[in-house]
Amino acid sequence: MQGIKSYESGFTGSVHGCPLTAVSVPLPLRNAQAYVPTKTIQPQVTQGIRDIFNAPHGGMAKIRLKYHVEKYAESAPQLAAWMEANLPEGLTVFERPESHCKRRRMTNMLERLHEEINRRTRAARLFPNEASLLRLISVIETETGAMCLVSPLS
Repeated sequence: MQGIKSYESGFTGSVHGCPLTAVSVPLPLRNAQAYVPTKTIQPQVTQGIRDIFNAPHGGMAKIRLKYHVEKYAESAPQLAAWMEANLPEGLTVFERPESHCKRRRMTNMLERLHEEINRRTRAARLFPNEASLLRLISVIETETGAMCLVSPLS
């Protein structure tokens, strides 16, 4: 699945009016490190992204994102541009109901989704083109999203 940019940057959209995204906190942290100009500011960048996603609500997350984009605009312009372009799609977690909050910061569901994608792509083995692989992944995510809507969170 390497080289598929839409998979690595996360899927966005909605199923039955529920916003979906495959972006979690670890993925943005991993991707952000490629845009950090020096290793000395890596801990600051990591903590800044964690602060954005640990905000109590979406409005505060957007304010924190804007602050960090402005903070790195001079010292790390590529990082600032990356943050401004990619992190907002991860903020859709704040649009979900409050009852989902305890699961929003866990990656267990995302890891399970990745296992399911790997299992199904192993079964198919060969894909005639990139579009067929993306269709399979979209179907898996749609099924997972539909199951989440049907089963209540406890």
